[in-house]
Amino acid sequence: MMEEDFYASIKFINGEEIFAKVAPCEEEELMLLLSDPIIITEVKTRYGFAYKVEPWMKTTKEDMFIIKMDNILTMTETTDLDIISVHKKFVKQKKQDELEFGLNHFELTKEMGYVSNIEEAKKILEKIFKGK
Repeated sequence: MMEEDFYASIKFINGEEIFAKVAPCEEEELMLLLSDPIIITEVKTRYGFAYKVEPWMKTTKEDMFIIKMDNILTMTETTDLDIISVHKKFVKQKKQDELEFGLNHFELTKEMGYVSNIEEAKKILEKIFKGK
């Protein structure tokens, strides 16, 4: 059965660290569905510390990625409201920027590479998992 989405810090075996909203999914093996993964760097400022936030994948506008568990060294669920808030603000700003720059003013097609949105993909994966 599919578990609920959660926020997590993930460290990959190659040393990369990301933060994302995570949904576990299982087909033949357990994989993770990452929503809007970001890289968070803590930087020292004149007034203390601040966070620098960047998208994990800089060469795509996609917001959902499927990762195999064998690529992950460790993962921890995060309930830190400050970090979750940073993630939510980043996602909100990204969506607002896309609207302002006209990236959502046309309908994406399969020929353009569009597969599905997050909700549709989750439903498909749940059907596969449940064998329906």
